Amino acid sequence: MTPSRTSRAATRWPPTGVLIVRHTPHEDAVDTALRAAGLPLRTCRTWAGDPLPDSPAGLTALVVPGGPQRSYDDLPHRSAESALVRAALEAEVPVLGVGPGAGLLAVAAGGVAGAGAGAGAGAGARAGAFAGRGCGGEVGWEDVRATPAASDDPLFAGLPARLRVPYRPAGAVDLPAGATVLASGPLRPVGAFRIGRSAWGLGFEPEPDKTALDSPAATVTAADLEELARFRDTLFARFAALVATRAQATTTRAFFTSRAATWEERFAVDTPRYAEAVSRMQLRPGQRVLDVGCGSGRAMDALRDAVGASGVVLGADLTPAMLTAAARLGRTGLLLADACRLPLPAGALDGVFSAGLVDHVPEPAAALREWARVTSPGGVLLLYHPSGRAERAARHGCALDPADPLAEANLRPALDTAGWDLTRYEDAARHFLARAVRRKGAG
Repeated sequence: MTPSRTSRAATRWPPTGVLIVRHTPHEDAVDTALRAAGLPLRTCRTWAGDPLPDSPAGLTALVVPGGPQRSYDDLPHRSAESALVRAALEAEVPVLGVGPGAGLLAVAAGGVAGAGAGAGAGAGARAGAFAGRGCGGEVGWEDVRATPAASDDPLFAGLPARLRVPYRPAGAVDLPAGATVLASGPLRPVGAFRIGRSAWGLGFEPEPDKTALDSPAATVTAADLEELARFRDTLFARFAALVATRAQATTTRAFFTSRAATWEERFAVDTPRYAEAVSRMQLRPGQRVLDVGCGSGRAMDALRDAVGASGVVLGADLTPAMLTAAARLGRTGLLLADACRLPLPAGALDGVFSAGLVDHVPEPAAALREWARVTSPGGVLLLYHPSGRAERAARHGCALDPADPLAEANLRPALDTAGWDLTRYEDAARHFLARAVRRKGAG
């Protein structure tokens, strides 16, 4: 999702752009595609000794292009690079690895490189994409073909079924369990792959350099090179578009992932205040209620007490690490979901509780409409924060924003348009609370 205005979420968790971990002093086609999508770029020049960030916070994507090194070479920056890729995978920050960068991605995700590879570690596939067998030290060329899994992949769907591609001798890599092979060839059982929903690896260089073109093994035609260039440009453009579309969700998820394990204990003092806020919903036993943007689920226990054993309590959050933390605390009914696109039928709920979320989604009006959609007529919405608007603004060193969607002058008409009637509005020194009822006959 892309915000149509500058959201307060973007102010709180400012995106710093796409980080390109560059191993050689030159740019390539991926930079061009990312810039064309309007994405700001940062370059870490590992070849010049630039330090890597210690977390993906603020990143909208991570790109590890090719280079002369192998994925398992013991270079000074290798452990920091692997740690950053692992953290990006955990936070579902989009990752693109090319050539040796794909090998690094596979290893960071739990694969095996070098002498230990090839034994099927982690039940993974043999990534012969990085194996250059039978070509000595020369750059080789071979055909790779799309696998059936490529047909519905966000990047590979509809791309050529066959490509002639260059590869370099770089050792073997086993993919981790759960990785999806997207392209395969005789010398490279894994020519391209996907890990999870957000990370892709290309075991070949889609932009052949002079060494590859001048290689004695370069059995490649002009038509092959044109096809490879079209594939490269389409793939990189699709990756850039995916990054732009997911940018806001990515930065939010990256912000919370590293904080999820300690979130509950950091704010334990607020738990009784959440329970008091829930009591203002006036829920009844047997009702169905959702804590949207539930985090570690601080309000879910109070919601469960309110609706009793016969009721239903759900918690939805965008960050898997937050839901893992909630599950560890014994909370159930957890949904991995975008607050503006809930996987629930219309009228499924009797109440929605939301703490500190409305002013941190890209489109507050869209969120209010979605919560109205899933709430039955007469159902209640409670918006809450344990700090008032003025207190929060002062804490961030800024004045109250007239465009704040929680300002009554903005919130009341937004709720009305979405089908809610505002029945209580409190912007106090120590809390914010707005209660609304789903209007009958609305929607």
